[in-house]
Amino acid sequence: MRWMIAAFLALATAGASIASDRPDLGPRAAFPVPDMDAVELGQLLFYDPILSGNRNISCATCHHPRFGTSDGVSLSLGEGGIGLGPDRRADPENLPEQRLPRNAPALWNLGAEEFRVMFHDGRLEDHPDFPGGIRTPLGEDMVQGFDDALAAQAMFPVLSADEMAGHYSENEVAQAVRLGQLSQPGGAWDRIAARVEAIPEYRQRFDVVLGEEVPVTFAEIGNILADFIRFEWRADNSPFDRYMLGMGKLSHVEQSGMDLFYGAAQCSSCHSGWFQTDHDFHALAIPQIGPGKAARFENHARDEGRIRVTGVLDQAYAFRTPSLRNVTLTGPYGHSGAYATLEAVLRHHLDPAARLADYDRSQAVLPPLKGSQDFRMLEDAEERARLVQAAVPKGPDLDDTQIAALVAFLWALTDDGAAAGRLGVPKAVPSGLPVDR
Repeated sequence: MRWMIAAFLALATAGASIASDRPDLGPRAAFPVPDMDAVELGQLLFYDPILSGNRNISCATCHHPRFGTSDGVSLSLGEGGIGLGPDRRADPENLPEQRLPRNAPALWNLGAEEFRVMFHDGRLEDHPDFPGGIRTPLGEDMVQGFDDALAAQAMFPVLSADEMAGHYSENEVAQAVRLGQLSQPGGAWDRIAARVEAIPEYRQRFDVVLGEEVPVTFAEIGNILADFIRFEWRADNSPFDRYMLGMGKLSHVEQSGMDLFYGAAQCSSCHSGWFQTDHDFHALAIPQIGPGKAARFENHARDEGRIRVTGVLDQAYAFRTPSLRNVTLTGPYGHSGAYATLEAVLRHHLDPAARLADYDRSQAVLPPLKGSQDFRMLEDAEERARLVQAAVPKGPDLDDTQIAALVAFLWALTDDGAAAGRLGVPKAVPSGLPVDR
């Protein structure tokens, strides 16, 4: 393990200067102390398309600082796409088979110890009762060598044909995935790791981090990527943080929004703690757009959320509560990216059934894709009824002024320093492949 865990708690003396009207959020979050050699190596790997089957997509393609560590669209175009963010389009010579089924989640603060559950449905999590301390539907042999769930999440996109692997026999990685050869010797992970290790600069950098001539494995690549994410995307120095520590003030409208957030608007019942998330799962009847989370042989565009992981009936259509740090930078919003603005998704929370019924499809930010049936589920009355039945009850009645105050408070959760980046986008990567800028 290359990280020493250190708790960055509020100073004991700071409590005396904090007014009683501030919400009690418990102790400040714990972050690891970085090994900068690992972090700098992780930065290069994060932006290097070498990890994708066709060498044309990097982690940053869908998680770019220009778009708040997401990609600025409702549903991404992965393999078969060209360009970045809302300008990304289908490659006419290698058309995507479909959009990715869920909105690309932001990466802010995933390095904090409290973030133990990954993805919208929580299908990957740190859990002491499972081999390697990681719970995943892929089986215990797939988590060997990963430090934690944050590192292990790297295994999902590189094995997905629509995300990074490529389709069928387009390349040796896609072919291995197609044959079910994943973590075993000679499988997809070994092929990716061999590509990286064959590049002299990467081999030299891994020598520094792992030790000379220690074999590069995909698990170690995942660990190194996690090192970078922990360092680069830490965002806990917003106006809200400074206010909570007695080191700054909020504007009148931001203060009004905070009072609503932790009071009458009931936002903090789910968006709790320092990072405004309970790390739990809730059904909100967010409009389902795009291909949904169906197997290739299933003829529907449904996404049932958490129930696909647990099988628990009351978790149908439930998705993880997102952290609201830097949320102003990460739209569109919802697991499907159905809402383009914070105001729109706030209004949905107040009356999910009504907002689902009158959903304005123009809010979806969807790069053109020939043949896609993006709103098929919205035209299914039975599916809409199931979404509403599973959803949380209607929220409190808020007027336009109160909604504007809540949006102002959400802006106070923005860490401008983190948004600007610490290491930033590298000018070049060791593979020599193009960097998404």
